[in-house]
Amino acid sequence: MPRRSVLFSPGDRPSLMRKAPAAGADVLVFDLEDAVAPERKTEAREAVVEVLSDPDYDPDAEVAVRVNPGDAGLDDVEAICVDHPPDALVVPKATSADDVTRVADAARAVGADCPIIAIVENAAGVLAAPEVAAADATTALIFGAEDFAADVGATRTDEGTEVLYARERVVVAAAAAGIDAIDTLHVDYRDDDGLRDDARFSRQLGYDGKLAIHPTQVPIINDAFSPDPEDVAWAKKVLRARDEADAEGRGVFGVDGEMIDAPLVKQAENILDRADESY
Repeated sequence: MPRRSVLFSPGDRPSLMRKAPAAGADVLVFDLEDAVAPERKTEAREAVVEVLSDPDYDPDAEVAVRVNPGDAGLDDVEAICVDHPPDALVVPKATSADDVTRVADAARAVGADCPIIAIVENAAGVLAAPEVAAADATTALIFGAEDFAADVGATRTDEGTEVLYARERVVVAAAAAGIDAIDTLHVDYRDDDGLRDDARFSRQLGYDGKLAIHPTQVPIINDAFSPDPEDVAWAKKVLRARDEADAEGRGVFGVDGEMIDAPLVKQAENILDRADESY
Protein backbone atom coordinates (compact mmCIF):
# COMPACT_ATOMS: atom_id res chain seq x y z
CA MET A 1 0.00 0.00 0.00
CA PRO A 2 1.38 3.45 -0.85
CA ARG A 3 2.10 5.98 1.87
CA ARG A 4 1.53 9.19 -0.04
CA SER A 5 -0.34 10.97 2.75
CA VAL A 6 -0.07 10.44 6.50
CA LEU A 7 -2.83 12.12 8.49
CA PHE A 8 -2.53 12.57 12.27
CA SER A 9 -5.54 12.66 14.62
CA PRO A 10 -5.41 13.34 18.39
CA GLY A 11 -5.77 10.13 20.36
CA ASP A 12 -8.13 11.75 22.86
CA ARG A 13 -10.60 12.83 20.16
CA PRO A 14 -12.58 9.70 19.16
CA SER A 15 -14.84 11.67 16.83
CA LEU A 16 -11.85 12.90 14.80
CA MET A 17 -10.31 9.44 14.66
CA ARG A 18 -13.58 8.03 13.33
CA LYS A 19 -13.93 10.81 10.77
CA ALA A 20 -10.33 10.58 9.59
CA PRO A 21 -10.87 7.90 6.89
CA ALA A 22 -13.14 10.25 4.97
CA ALA A 23 -10.11 12.42 4.12
CA GLY A 24 -8.70 9.68 1.88
CA ALA A 25 -5.25 9.47 3.46
CA ASP A 26 -3.16 6.37 2.86
CA VAL A 27 -2.05 6.25 6.50
CA LEU A 28 -4.03 7.32 9.57
CA VAL A 29 -2.04 7.97 12.74
CA PHE A 30 -3.76 8.14 16.12
CA ASP A 31 -1.48 10.34 18.20
CA LEU A 32 -0.75 9.62 21.84
CA GLU A 33 2.23 11.98 22.00
CA ASP A 34 2.30 15.69 21.09
CA ALA A 35 -1.41 16.06 20.39
CA VAL A 36 -2.43 14.85 23.87
CA ALA A 37 -1.98 16.82 27.08
CA PRO A 38 -0.09 14.95 29.84
CA GLU A 39 -3.16 14.69 32.06
CA ARG A 40 -5.17 13.07 29.25
CA LYS A 41 -2.73 10.29 28.26
CA THR A 42 -4.70 7.50 29.95
CA GLU A 43 -7.96 8.74 28.47
CA ALA A 44 -6.33 8.85 25.04
CA ARG A 45 -5.09 5.28 25.29
CA GLU A 46 -8.57 4.12 26.20
CA ALA A 47 -10.09 6.04 23.31
CA VAL A 48 -7.62 4.59 20.81
CA VAL A 49 -8.28 1.06 22.05
CA GLU A 50 -12.02 1.66 21.74
CA VAL A 51 -11.74 2.79 18.12
CA LEU A 52 -9.31 0.01 17.13
CA SER A 53 -11.53 -2.65 18.68
CA ASP A 54 -14.72 -1.41 16.99
CA PRO A 55 -15.65 -4.05 14.37
CA ASP A 56 -17.36 -1.37 12.30
CA TYR A 57 -14.16 0.67 12.06
CA ASP A 58 -12.48 -0.76 8.98
CA PRO A 59 -10.94 2.05 6.92
CA ASP A 60 -9.28 1.50 3.58
CA ALA A 61 -6.02 2.81 4.99
CA GLU A 62 -3.08 1.77 7.12
CA VAL A 63 -3.88 2.61 10.75
CA ALA A 64 -0.96 3.43 13.02
CA VAL A 65 -0.55 4.75 16.55
CA ARG A 66 2.16 7.20 17.58
CA VAL A 67 3.33 6.23 21.04
CA ASN A 68 5.19 8.40 23.52
CA PRO A 69 8.99 8.33 23.74
CA GLY A 70 10.81 6.30 26.37
CA ASP A 71 9.13 4.09 28.97
CA ALA A 72 5.80 5.83 28.51
CA GLY A 73 5.76 4.49 24.98
CA LEU A 74 6.16 0.94 26.23
CA ASP A 75 3.12 1.50 28.43
CA ASP A 76 1.25 2.72 25.36
CA VAL A 77 2.20 -0.42 23.44
CA GLU A 78 1.06 -2.69 26.25
CA ALA A 79 -2.29 -0.91 26.39
CA ILE A 80 -3.10 -0.77 22.68
CA CYS A 81 -1.53 -3.90 21.20
CA VAL A 82 -3.00 -6.67 23.35
CA ASP A 83 -6.29 -7.44 21.59
CA HIS A 84 -6.63 -5.24 18.50
CA PRO A 85 -3.19 -3.96 17.51
CA PRO A 86 -2.84 -1.27 14.87
CA ASP A 87 -1.23 -1.92 11.50
CA ALA A 88 1.92 -0.09 12.61
CA LEU A 89 3.44 1.82 15.49
CA VAL A 90 5.00 5.26 15.12
CA VAL A 91 8.08 5.88 17.27
CA PRO A 92 8.88 9.56 17.88
CA LYS A 93 12.31 11.10 18.44
CA ALA A 94 14.19 8.03 17.23
CA THR A 95 17.94 8.37 17.71
CA SER A 96 19.09 4.75 17.44
CA ALA A 97 18.03 1.33 16.24
CA ASP A 98 17.39 0.44 19.87
CA ASP A 99 14.55 2.97 20.01
CA VAL A 100 12.84 0.99 17.26
CA THR A 101 13.69 -2.44 18.61
CA ARG A 102 12.43 -1.72 22.14
CA VAL A 103 8.98 -0.78 20.85
CA ALA A 104 8.81 -3.67 18.38
CA ASP A 105 9.85 -6.11 21.11
CA ALA A 106 7.25 -4.69 23.50
CA ALA A 107 4.57 -5.29 20.90
CA ARG A 108 5.73 -8.85 20.30
CA ALA A 109 5.69 -9.46 24.05
CA VAL A 110 1.91 -8.97 24.03
CA GLY A 111 1.43 -11.00 20.85
CA ALA A 112 1.49 -8.23 18.22
CA ASP A 113 3.86 -8.04 15.26
CA CYS A 114 3.77 -4.34 14.42
CA PRO A 115 6.09 -2.73 11.89
CA ILE A 116 7.63 0.55 12.99
CA ILE A 117 7.47 3.97 11.38
CA ALA A 118 10.25 5.98 13.01
CA ILE A 119 10.29 9.77 13.23
CA VAL A 120 13.67 11.47 12.90
CA GLU A 121 13.25 14.92 14.43
CA ASN A 122 16.39 16.05 16.22
CA ALA A 123 20.10 16.37 15.52
CA ALA A 124 20.99 13.00 17.03
CA GLY A 125 18.25 11.33 15.05
CA VAL A 126 19.36 12.85 11.75
CA LEU A 127 22.93 11.68 12.34
CA ALA A 128 21.66 8.21 13.24
CA ALA A 129 19.11 8.04 10.40
CA PRO A 130 20.94 5.22 8.56
CA GLU A 131 21.01 3.12 11.74
CA VAL A 132 17.35 3.81 12.51
CA ALA A 133 16.33 3.00 8.93
CA ALA A 134 18.29 -0.26 8.92
CA ALA A 135 16.60 -1.65 12.06
CA ASP A 136 14.72 -4.84 11.22
CA ALA A 137 11.32 -3.54 12.29
CA THR A 138 11.55 -0.15 10.54
CA THR A 139 9.37 0.16 7.44
CA ALA A 140 9.44 3.95 7.02
CA LEU A 141 11.20 7.08 8.21
CA ILE A 142 9.43 10.38 8.84
CA PHE A 143 11.37 13.63 8.87
CA GLY A 144 10.14 16.14 11.44
CA ALA A 145 11.50 19.52 10.40
CA GLU A 146 9.89 21.66 13.08
CA ASP A 147 11.34 19.74 16.02
CA PHE A 148 14.67 19.38 14.23
CA ALA A 149 14.93 23.12 13.65
CA ALA A 150 14.12 23.80 17.30
CA ASP A 151 16.69 21.26 18.44
CA VAL A 152 19.55 22.79 16.46
CA GLY A 153 18.43 26.39 17.00
CA ALA A 154 17.63 27.06 13.35
CA THR A 155 15.21 29.75 12.22
CA ARG A 156 12.48 28.36 9.99
CA THR A 157 12.07 30.04 6.63
CA ASP A 158 9.70 29.59 3.71
CA GLU A 159 12.60 28.37 1.57
CA GLY A 160 13.58 25.69 4.11
CA THR A 161 17.30 25.80 3.38
CA GLU A 162 18.01 25.55 7.10
CA VAL A 163 16.64 21.97 7.18
CA LEU A 164 17.59 20.85 3.67
CA TYR A 165 20.65 18.83 4.70
CA ALA A 166 18.61 16.90 7.28
CA ARG A 167 15.72 16.46 4.86
CA GLU A 168 18.05 14.97 2.26
CA ARG A 169 19.92 12.78 4.77
CA VAL A 170 16.67 11.19 5.93
CA VAL A 171 15.47 10.36 2.42
CA VAL A 172 18.90 8.95 1.49
CA ALA A 173 18.94 6.78 4.64
CA ALA A 174 15.49 5.43 3.83
CA ALA A 175 16.43 4.70 0.22
CA ALA A 176 19.58 2.88 1.29
CA ALA A 177 17.53 0.69 3.61
CA GLY A 178 14.82 0.08 0.99
CA ILE A 179 12.02 1.61 3.07
CA ASP A 180 9.56 4.47 2.64
CA ALA A 181 10.45 8.09 3.39
CA ILE A 182 7.72 10.47 4.58
CA ASP A 183 8.46 14.18 4.47
CA THR A 184 7.70 16.81 7.07
CA LEU A 185 4.42 18.71 7.32
CA HIS A 186 3.44 22.03 5.79
CA VAL A 187 2.30 23.87 8.87
CA ASP A 188 -0.12 26.39 7.29
CA TYR A 189 -3.10 24.20 6.41
CA ARG A 190 -4.79 27.14 4.68
CA ASP A 191 -1.93 27.61 2.22
CA ASP A 192 -2.87 25.23 -0.58
CA ASP A 193 -0.43 26.67 -3.10
CA GLY A 194 2.45 26.50 -0.63
CA LEU A 195 1.59 22.91 0.23
CA ARG A 196 1.38 21.98 -3.43
CA ASP A 197 4.83 23.42 -4.13
CA ASP A 198 6.31 21.87 -1.00
CA ALA A 199 4.88 18.43 -1.80
CA ARG A 200 6.23 18.57 -5.34
CA PHE A 201 9.67 19.43 -3.96
CA SER A 202 9.40 16.52 -1.51
CA ARG A 203 8.72 14.20 -4.41
CA GLN A 204 11.66 15.65 -6.34
CA LEU A 205 13.92 14.90 -3.37
CA GLY A 206 12.78 11.26 -3.47
CA TYR A 207 10.18 11.14 -0.71
CA ASP A 208 7.31 8.69 -0.99
CA GLY A 209 4.77 10.80 0.90
CA LYS A 210 4.16 13.68 3.25
CA LEU A 211 2.56 14.39 6.62
CA ALA A 212 -0.84 16.08 6.82
CA ILE A 213 -2.16 17.95 9.84
CA HIS A 214 -5.58 18.74 8.37
CA PRO A 215 -7.93 16.65 6.18
CA THR A 216 -8.01 19.35 3.49
CA GLN A 217 -4.30 18.80 2.88
CA VAL A 218 -4.75 15.13 1.95
CA PRO A 219 -6.03 15.48 -1.65
CA ILE A 220 -3.25 17.92 -2.53
CA ILE A 221 -0.60 15.59 -1.10
CA ASN A 222 -2.08 12.52 -2.78
CA ASP A 223 -2.10 14.31 -6.12
CA ALA A 224 1.51 15.46 -5.74
CA PHE A 225 2.73 11.93 -5.02
CA SER A 226 0.67 10.22 -7.71
CA PRO A 227 2.47 9.80 -11.05
CA ASP A 228 1.20 11.84 -13.97
CA PRO A 229 -0.60 9.77 -16.64
CA GLU A 230 2.09 10.76 -19.14
CA ASP A 231 4.79 9.39 -16.85
CA VAL A 232 2.88 6.14 -16.38
CA ALA A 233 2.50 5.73 -20.15
CA TRP A 234 6.25 6.40 -20.63
CA ALA A 235 7.16 3.88 -17.93
CA LYS A 236 5.04 1.17 -19.54
CA LYS A 237 6.71 1.80 -22.90
CA VAL A 238 10.15 1.59 -21.34
CA LEU A 239 9.53 -1.68 -19.55
CA ARG A 240 7.89 -3.30 -22.59
CA ALA A 241 10.84 -2.23 -24.72
CA ARG A 242 13.22 -3.53 -22.04
CA ASP A 243 11.54 -6.95 -22.18
CA GLU A 244 11.73 -7.01 -25.97
CA ALA A 245 15.41 -6.07 -25.90
CA ASP A 246 16.14 -8.77 -23.32
CA ALA A 247 14.35 -11.38 -25.44
CA GLU A 248 16.42 -10.39 -28.47
CA GLY A 249 19.67 -10.25 -26.54
CA ARG A 250 20.11 -6.49 -27.02
CA GLY A 251 21.74 -4.54 -24.23
CA VAL A 252 20.80 -1.12 -25.61
CA PHE A 253 17.38 0.04 -26.73
CA GLY A 254 15.44 3.22 -27.31
CA VAL A 255 11.94 4.56 -26.67
CA ASP A 256 10.58 7.42 -28.77
CA GLY A 257 14.09 8.40 -29.82
CA GLU A 258 15.49 8.31 -26.27
CA MET A 259 18.25 5.87 -25.42
CA ILE A 260 17.33 3.95 -22.27
CA ASP A 261 19.88 2.80 -19.71
CA ALA A 262 19.62 1.08 -16.32
CA PRO A 263 18.82 4.23 -14.27
CA LEU A 264 15.91 5.07 -16.58
CA VAL A 265 14.62 1.50 -16.34
CA LYS A 266 14.73 1.81 -12.55
CA GLN A 267 12.90 5.13 -12.79
CA ALA A 268 10.19 3.48 -14.90
CA GLU A 269 9.83 0.67 -12.37
CA ASN A 270 9.50 3.22 -9.56
CA ILE A 271 6.78 5.11 -11.41
CA LEU A 272 4.67 1.99 -11.90
CA ASP A 273 5.23 0.93 -8.30
CA ARG A 274 3.99 4.32 -7.15
CA ALA A 275 1.03 4.13 -9.52
CA ASP A 276 0.35 0.52 -8.44
CA GLU A 277 0.06 -0.51 -12.09
CA SER A 278 1.55 -3.24 -14.23
CA TYR A 279 2.71 -3.02 -17.83
